[in-house]
Amino acid sequence: MLEAMSDEKATNLNGAAASHEQTTWGVGPWVGELPEGDHFDPELLAAGDTRNVLDKYRYWTMAAIVADLDVRRHNFHVAIENWQHDLNIGSIVRTANAFLATEVHIIGHKRWNRRGAMVTDRYQHVRHHNTVEEFIEWAKTAGDAGDRLPILAIDNVPGCSQIETYAMPKNCVLLFGQEGPGLSEAAIAASDVVLEITQFGSTRSINASAAAAITMHSWVMQHVF
Repeated sequence: MLEAMSDEKATNLNGAAASHEQTTWGVGPWVGELPEGDHFDPELLAAGDTRNVLDKYRYWTMAAIVADLDVRRHNFHVAIENWQHDLNIGSIVRTANAFLATEVHIIGHKRWNRRGAMVTDRYQHVRHHNTVEEFIEWAKTAGDAGDRLPILAIDNVPGCSQIETYAMPKNCVLLFGQEGPGLSEAAIAASDVVLEITQFGSTRSINASAAAAITMHSWVMQHVF
């Protein structure tokens, strides 16, 4: 986020003097000659942009931001089972946006609590599958060449492989269960591998949204850096 600045030092993104409306959670109305380009939103230029977006995207339309993200998205998908309206789903969607996942898949109930997403679902493609079987059918042809997309489940059931030593495919879908019950038997059976995050304390499991963040970052460390 932008830091609050004194009136003497405050500037808009074009270098012009910033409005007194500028705050720590956004920027005020554009000051000076208006920028050109279809990606700018006239309403935001006039009223200010208080969204939680990168400075690069200040004053951009939502459609323009999504289009720019689409040309840079990473090769992994994220899938979440939603049988009990898990409150972690919103946080996982937000993390998927942060790590630039291709798409998020909600399996089960179509409705989910969007509060934790902090409106990032507007910039992240989200698809719904009624059942695990429907999700599996989608994965059969979801690869880059129309081939099957490997499913990597994240859980701590017997026979798991350690995520820290597993070579993740570049094209894959990361599948997460719900807080408490974890993944369903059908989801585990459909997965190519079940990965566990190594833990060292007394608790048996970690928060589902935390596990998702660790897993996505593991993929990034293997394929981006």
